[in-house]
Amino acid sequence: MMRKLSIFLTMALSAVVLLSGCGSSGSKGGSDTFKVGMEAGYAPFNWTQMDDSNGAVKMEGNAEFAGGYDVEIAKRIAEGLGKELVIVKTEWTGLPPAVTSGKIDAIVAGMSPTPDRMETIDFSDNYYQSDLVMVVKTGGKFENAKTLDDFNGAKVTAQLNTFHYSVIEQIEGVNKQTAMDDFPAMRVALESGVIDAYVSERPEGLSASAANSNFKMVELEEGFVTAKDETAIAVGIKKDSELTDKINEILAGISEEERTEIMNMAIKNQPAAK
Repeated sequence: MMRKLSIFLTMALSAVVLLSGCGSSGSKGGSDTFKVGMEAGYAPFNWTQMDDSNGAVKMEGNAEFAGGYDVEIAKRIAEGLGKELVIVKTEWTGLPPAVTSGKIDAIVAGMSPTPDRMETIDFSDNYYQSDLVMVVKTGGKFENAKTLDDFNGAKVTAQLNTFHYSVIEQIEGVNKQTAMDDFPAMRVALESGVIDAYVSERPEGLSASAANSNFKMVELEEGFVTAKDETAIAVGIKKDSELTDKINEILAGISEEERTEIMNMAIKNQPAAK
């Protein structure tokens, strides 16, 4: 009787081990995936659409797809790592906590490696360098502005928790408005006349004017004073992650010509501005 019981227990244990092994090998989680966080609302870096056209990638947990420059860069990183790309739509303010907690592996979201952010997360080498511009209404009072002084008295805003918002104070006499959550909200506010202008980076300014004829990007002859790292774009990664060196190696293999081509295609393929 004891021998039969022993055989039964051995068989049962073997079945548990076998099932456990099958479960782990069939999973698409863990080391098989590269989870990237982005807000999917900052065209042409990243945006939301409802199909997979122009190379968009389905986002985790919903029926939407993410497209844009960041998505194309994330694809190349995932391919270089030999992993499946998973896009996790995340609010802008939630991105650093998400990568710190391990909910995502990296932030590829048009994020600048500012000193404040580097206190909590690490960054890769830059994968884009830009300049600050103002986005105004076509035909409006500020469409021919040349310098910051021309925005004296203007109602100006920028995205919440970005250095874009802090530089507004460089405009003498500006009517600084409350920071907004995202760029779609700022575009709506600009078109409706709630604000006169918002601060952005050149790709987003090009994107706004290309997608909606009511918007105009203003490149200033005498513009904002910024540090180089404030207008650079890099991948955000958890502190001391082994991914940093690997991502830098992959980014080094993307030429400036290819990066420019990717950005030009992103501007061309973006959805119409809301």
